[in-house]
Parts: sequence; C-alpha cells; structure tokens
Amino acid sequence: MPQGKPAGVRCVQLTQDNRCQIFGKPERPQVCRLLSPSQEMCGNSREEALTYLIQLERATTP
Repeated sequence: MPQGKPAGVRCVQLTQDNRCQIFGKPERPQVCRLLSPSQEMCGNSREEALTYLIQLERATTP
C-alpha cells in the first residue's frame, strides 16, 4: 500500500488468518519491520487493537 492506509483498513498483505504475506521479505515496509507490538497496542481483542490504532491515527494526523 504505497500511499499508506488509514487505521481499521485491512492491509492487502494479510492472509485470511491475519498473517503477513511478506513477513521477512525485503519488500516489507519499514514501518512494519520496526513495529514492536505491545500489550498496550494489541489489547485483549481485535476491537481493542483497532481502537488503539484509531486513537494513534487521530493523534498524529496533521
């Protein structure tokens, strides 16, 4: 997704079981390579994780 993507939009590289198709490959974006998931970020469910990501996006939107 060369132009990036908004929070809550599924990455085109995710498989049906939510695994990255390009994990470990050189074409994987730097933002993904540098991302270190944490309990705070992931929460206890997909919904909690998406809420956190949406909050981050709002906080960093110019």
